[in-house]
Amino acid sequence: MIPSRFYISAVLLLAANAVPAEPETGLPAPQLDSGYNQMYNLEFDAAHRTFGEWQRLHPDDSMGPVSDAAAYLFAEFDRLHILQSEFFVHDSNFTHARKLAPDPVVRQAFDRELAASEQLENKTLAQAPADKNALFAMVLTRGLRADYDALIEKRNLASLREIKDGRTVAEKLLAIDPAYYDAYLAIGVENYMLSLKPAPVRWLLQMGGAQTDATRGIEKLRLTAEKGRYLRPYARLLLAVAALRDKDRNRAREILQELARDFPRNRLYAEELSHLL
Repeated sequence: MIPSRFYISAVLLLAANAVPAEPETGLPAPQLDSGYNQMYNLEFDAAHRTFGEWQRLHPDDSMGPVSDAAAYLFAEFDRLHILQSEFFVHDSNFTHARKLAPDPVVRQAFDRELAASEQLENKTLAQAPADKNALFAMVLTRGLRADYDALIEKRNLASLREIKDGRTVAEKLLAIDPAYYDAYLAIGVENYMLSLKPAPVRWLLQMGGAQTDATRGIEKLRLTAEKGRYLRPYARLLLAVAALRDKDRNRAREILQELARDFPRNRLYAEELSHLL
């Protein structure tokens, strides 16, 4: 069985510290930025209100419902203690197939928002196949579903299909706009995480169309960490995890200090940082 950490995708694909291109619609999106900041500060109710208001004002924008879905999933991860870096660093956390106990009400809301986003994505892309906003929302949709499948339900094969589909859409988006830096995370996650598998497993994954190049993965994660918008903090967290796996505690400490400074109400960053002091 393939450990579920390898399919962590652009879920917590969140935050607002950089300045990429605005959505394809031409609408400025400071309200979305605010919602992602609230989510990264673990203020989930506030994030839901912010994303709900965005949907009310922009009912045709698929980024509204997919962002709200991310808030539901991130809150569930927090409740189930999935977000701590130790969960990602130690392989022993992924050797058991025990399913967690998801909240059925949250699952229903999560599925509802993803379905709403997919409907808007498909509608927009049917009329404008190169719409960057809709393509990015599709990357997020695939990533969120992959995360739920892998980290909560332990459905790793289903998660792998979603992450590969998300990476394919990300590559399409980047062919249109190489400066859409958030999209690089989907490529980086797949390559780096799968590169950690033993050689025979990597070969099987490659035969199935997966990408497993560690160097390429870190390179793409750094692009998002340096220049991304909604996904920048998640990319930084993954780089901290990579540093911990490489026994580079100084680099991990540096990244976590930056995250704790940028999101002071997120207790997780401070807790993880305390382990390194």
